[in-house]
Formats: sequence, C-alpha cells, structure tokens
Amino acid sequence: MSATIGIDIGGTKILAVAIDGAGRVLNETQVATPGEPGALLAALGRVIDAIIEQVGPPHAIGLGLPGFLSLDGIARQAPNLPASVGLDVPGDLQARYGVRVVVDNDANCAAWAARHHDAPEAGFLVAVTFGTGIGGGIVLDGHLVRGANGFAGEPGHMVVDAGGEACVCGQRGCWERYASGSGLGRLGRRAVRAGAAPALLEAAGGDVATIDGPLVGRLAVAGDAGAGAVLDDYAAWIAVGLVNLVNLLDPGVIILGGGVVALGDALMERVDAALEEYPTVLVGRQLTIRISDLGPTAGAVGAGLLAAESLR
Repeated sequence: MSATIGIDIGGTKILAVAIDGAGRVLNETQVATPGEPGALLAALGRVIDAIIEQVGPPHAIGLGLPGFLSLDGIARQAPNLPASVGLDVPGDLQARYGVRVVVDNDANCAAWAARHHDAPEAGFLVAVTFGTGIGGGIVLDGHLVRGANGFAGEPGHMVVDAGGEACVCGQRGCWERYASGSGLGRLGRRAVRAGAAPALLEAAGGDVATIDGPLVGRLAVAGDAGAGAVLDDYAAWIAVGLVNLVNLLDPGVIILGGGVVALGDALMERVDAALEEYPTVLVGRQLTIRISDLGPTAGAVGAGLLAAESLR
C-alpha cells in the first residue's frame, strides 16, 4: 500500500502522517524537534522511515515548516525554529528518498487541509494555527495566497501592542507573544506573579517558571477561577488578532488549529464573547469561525495533500 507522507514541523514536535488519496490518515508518528540543523534533518529521516516501515515507500513527501519561507521552500526567517533557516530540506529529502518533496509554510498546509476537509465550499478561507507561535494561511478561490516573496499569511507577527513585549522575531508587541500557546503560559506566569491564580502556583509545585499553556488550560477547564481568568485574558488577545484579520481580509470562514484549540468549547466560548466587543466583525458579515475537525494533524495532512497534488 503506497501513500503520501505529510510532515508538520513545529517548535516542539515533528508530526508525520501517511495519507491515502482522499486525505485520510493511515498512520502517524512524532518525535521532539531538535534545535540543530543536522539533528533536525536526522529527525525527519527517523519519522519518514517509521512511516515507510508501516505503509511502504511514499508517492511523495510534503513538509510544513514554521516561519517565512521563500518560494523555493527554504526558510529565510524562522523565529520559532532557527535551525531551519537556510536549510535545503527539500533537496536533502529528495536525494535520500528519490520522490517528489514539497515544502510550504506550516500554516499554509493547515489552510489547505481546511479547504479540503473543513470548508470545501468556502471561496475565501483563512486558517490560523496556535502553537509555539502563531501561523496563518489564506485560500482564495481555491488557491493558496503566498505573496510576492512567499511570506504571506504570517499574522503571528502583526503588531497588536505597540512597544509591548519583545518577540523572538526582533519586533515588539507581536500577536503571538500574547495569543500563542507559549503566550498562554506567559499570561499564567504573569497572573501568578501578580498574586492571582494561586492554584496555578500550587499545581506547578511552587515553581512559577514551570507554568505553561497546557497547565493553565487544564485548570481552567477543571473550573479553577484564577486559571479561568487567565484564559479569559488569553481569549481576548485571540479576538484582537482575529478582528484585524477579518477587517483586512474579509474571509467567509476562519478555521482555527494548533495545540491550544484542544481546549474546545472552554476556549471558543470565551473567544466568541470577546468578539462581541467588536461590531465591525459582527455587523453585515457572513462569517464562520470554528475549530478544525482535523485537530493537531491538520498541518501534516495539508502538507501531504499539497505533495500529492504536485504530482498531478
């Protein structure tokens, strides 16, 4: 059984899937993301080999990389994965495996998966992924919008708080500082240092530095008031970025993905409430904002779909 391999390379983990011709996941595996170029290529080889062992040699391989990718599939800026900058990932893998290799921005891949699985009827769709950073992808009339340099769809580096927190990209006040999965952890640590959310500090064993997004989310879902207040603040920051995207692009559908959206209704109810404060989003628009049905596999599935379609 031959399939297509799709890989989503995130700031903390590499997820690989095998998909069939309809984009259904046949097999998946993951490893931690290394921080050094050679180790990154080696880790990619391990997940590909693991998939091949289960489903056989692939028709093609697709990869989603975070950051600003030029049109040749090479990362030119990657604040959350500096090891990938300048690395010829497609050339290396094509030489090793002898099949077509397609590399695109990770959120472009998630947007392509959303176009196929979540909203195939949408003429204008935006996907936003909330992980270590924030990525975005734009699909217009069935085509990915990549921009003049390949850098289109990077909402994580929209400035939403001029002069705000320093971002790893070199700017200040970027959306991902507040609304990424990492941002949720930072908001939790800030609340604890301000004397709020004592249960967060207790759950972290008294060590503020270990408070992260998943911990905040778990306690908020469990009903802790302090963690819930942090999640309220976080949802308000998500809403700020979504409002900017809606007013700039006017999409019909926004699909949300990434690890944070596993919080489901606990998050989306708060985001919807925060959006009520912005009449430009609500009045006169036909707009749907929802979580991807594919969950954390969206980027990998989209990468596989792009690779498969490149053969046609």
